[in-house]
Amino acid sequence: MPAPRRRVTRTQWAAGVAVVLALVFAGTAAVASAGRDSGSGASGARTPSSDSADAGFARDMAVHHQQAVEMSFIVRDSTDDEEIRRLAYDIANTQANQRGMLLGWLDLWGLPKLESGTEPMAWMAASASGDGDAHSSMDSMEGMADDHGAYEAHDGSLMAGMATRTELESLRKARGKQAEILYLQLMTDHHKGGVTMAQGCVQLCAVDTEKSLAAGMVAAQESEMKLMADLLAARGAKPRA
Repeated sequence: MPAPRRRVTRTQWAAGVAVVLALVFAGTAAVASAGRDSGSGASGARTPSSDSADAGFARDMAVHHQQAVEMSFIVRDSTDDEEIRRLAYDIANTQANQRGMLLGWLDLWGLPKLESGTEPMAWMAASASGDGDAHSSMDSMEGMADDHGAYEAHDGSLMAGMATRTELESLRKARGKQAEILYLQLMTDHHKGGVTMAQGCVQLCAVDTEKSLAAGMVAAQESEMKLMADLLAARGAKPRA
């Protein structure tokens, strides 16, 4: 006999939504602040270069977030479950907002949104293997760069945690509880990859406002992963290994 379905409490939902809303409101002022932090005045001395961790993170996380938005819209059309639909709505709104900020910063810095000839996540490996002039924790980042830098894309998965084309197609075809479980598993993997990238920016980025946004991403996505683990357990499932 299957275990009784465990409901996520109103308190758990409120805590998760509070984190998301705080990040969204804080981010609204972040675009202009990043322009000031980066020294976008006449000298432009502090403006990030195109091959910097700041620019690399902004480009890569914008792409990473776009897939989270896509998956969230897919599952909202595949289930009537209000818990999953609320979560998908929150993730889509938050990550679309953050994506706009990241692309806005690239515009403020006068940098391209796409960098031809650069592998996804290469900024983590390149920055971590630099001269270490401003990073006291460079040694710990070297291991992260070896594991996650210059990610080898496959089947449409461009960066760590991103779903493949095959997985996205499975999500599009799934309905009801099957769609809910697959979405929660794929999004958990997606958040794990996003947290790794955001932690890389916290350690390697130079623009204070961008570092603050990255730290907020870590906190919010870790909170959402806990919520998603509860939602999976309520459906007799668990995150993928």
